[in-house]
Amino acid sequence: MLKKEVGKRLKDARLAMKLTQKEVADKLKVAQPVYQRFESGIYECDYEQLVALCDLFDLSLDFLLGRTEY
Repeated sequence: MLKKEVGKRLKDARLAMKLTQKEVADKLKVAQPVYQRFESGIYECDYEQLVALCDLFDLSLDFLLGRTEY
């Protein structure tokens, strides 16, 4: 369940910034299909990727993990 929530929040943040999955994947230094699986909740991000995504999208880790609503 957590992977799905993280994926939804990643997708929402990416769309709000008008970025493509490829652009985000390039910033994370992963292939686009890997990033797509993060958003789909199939794969989990590692710690470094989570921090990089929070920095990129200007989100708190608590929000990304569904612990807060902002």
